[in-house]
Amino acid sequence: MSSSELVFVPLGGAGEIGMNLNLYGYGPTGNETWVMVDLGVTFSDGSLPGVDVILPDPTFIEERRDKLAGLVLTHAHEDHIGAVQYLWNRLKCPIYATPFTLSVLRRKLSENNFRGDPEIIEVPLSGQFDVGPFHMELITLTHSIPEPNAIAITTPVGTVMHTGDWKFDPDPVIGPAADEEALKRFGDEGVLAIVCDSTNVFDPGTSGSEADIYDNLSALIANCEGRVAVACFATNVARLETIAKAAIANGRDVVLAGRSLGRITDAARENGYLEDIPAFLTEEDAGYLPDDKTLIICTGSQGEPRAALSRIASGDHRRITLGPGDTVIFSSRMIPGNEPSINRLQDQLVRRGVEVITAKDHMIHVSGHPARDELARMYQHVRPRISVPVHGELRHLVAHAELARQCQVPEAFVVENGMALRLGPDAPGVIDHVRAGRLVVDGSRVVAVDSETVRGRTRAMWNGFAVLTLALKGGKLADEMQISTSGLYDDDDAPELDSVRLAVRDALAKLSAIALRDDELVLETARIAARRALRIVTDKRPVTRVHLVRLD
Repeated sequence: MSSSELVFVPLGGAGEIGMNLNLYGYGPTGNETWVMVDLGVTFSDGSLPGVDVILPDPTFIEERRDKLAGLVLTHAHEDHIGAVQYLWNRLKCPIYATPFTLSVLRRKLSENNFRGDPEIIEVPLSGQFDVGPFHMELITLTHSIPEPNAIAITTPVGTVMHTGDWKFDPDPVIGPAADEEALKRFGDEGVLAIVCDSTNVFDPGTSGSEADIYDNLSALIANCEGRVAVACFATNVARLETIAKAAIANGRDVVLAGRSLGRITDAARENGYLEDIPAFLTEEDAGYLPDDKTLIICTGSQGEPRAALSRIASGDHRRITLGPGDTVIFSSRMIPGNEPSINRLQDQLVRRGVEVITAKDHMIHVSGHPARDELARMYQHVRPRISVPVHGELRHLVAHAELARQCQVPEAFVVENGMALRLGPDAPGVIDHVRAGRLVVDGSRVVAVDSETVRGRTRAMWNGFAVLTLALKGGKLADEMQISTSGLYDDDDAPELDSVRLAVRDALAKLSAIALRDDELVLETARIAARRALRIVTDKRPVTRVHLVRLD
């Protein structure tokens, strides 16, 4: 039997921001026990029609699920827990998380027709527990959501510090400050490797404190005369408290607009957060409040089309309207890739006469991820032998690896999804490449991103589609040949389609009487002829289907 190794395998979140799925394996090669850290989603950029949610492909670990000891969740953001409801039934392992994260997760499961009964183990902040051969200790950090945790994963080979998403915020508003003493303790004891957030590696200095936002928000709201709406990430409970306190200081009642805000605030209050904040009002209450006494906290800061702010901006919200004299404050950052949708949203608001204020105008947002000085401070505390940057695109990972070397880390490895990195005991390095990819949520199903379902819909979106209906009787083509199109012509009687009908007739006329009895051959012959003709008359490659009816 070969000696036991410790390996790290990301299936999501390495080479991209979002969709985190991390695996650690320990044991004899080929017979490892695995633990999964986080199981998240990312969101479509609009290039996949009908798709909103994208998942990591868990096939590699699904095929080894008898060796999967558990799933540990670092915090409750969608890109870290959002895939549990879709993929847990493929894994069927125990789930470990702190109270707030489990409150959010249970609500997600109950609201999404989840079929399953997972074993859920609640772990207290700073708690310790074992998952198979892995000894886990949670270390409290700060982030833009309550209860973010680093995990010190200890094995006979050494300890890995998996940071999750984090920053060093001296005054996080919600929850305690980061437990830097625990990080130093592990650094003193010796850390084999750190697997670390890379999101803001290009940003100098520090990310700023949540507490710094209150004065700016309060001053902005004081200068507003009509209704004020503030868009922020629903999961940023500290920001909700900051906004609420700024509203109260200016004599305004706070209305929540967006279902996810209700879920998060319920989970927060359930765990002792927002205790000093009066109960929020609902959308139904907004119409009874004077404009100058109203502040609406909205979902939709990233221009999501179904979110509350997008519906308000387009005039489709049933209960809330904004217009001249009103103000919308974007207390959030533009996530890369979302710029077009956010710009469209802000244009819609301006067109309605609404004043728009963003973080470019005033300091009304701070990131939840570490800037360069904070990363350097983390390395000073932990002092690992190996750095493994994650939670970033390739350019982030490369820059982070270089920063780690500048911080005197002996070795830094840039790995992307599907690369298996041996951490010890032998020389560290990439030892294998495993299956990694993407799945999509398509209505009530989960399918591969490269499935015919998704590829066909995408082709049809760009090129249209055509359906031919052929009738054969006595081995001869009937006079009528129906062609239905979508995305090609306004009228299915367009004269250009006559050349398609002629091309199909000519192709079928070349088949023998015996060949005309073969349904598959007739269908394929007609499809190829129609596709070629459509390519000529439309200069596109529409999805082409043929229906055959025999009248014998």
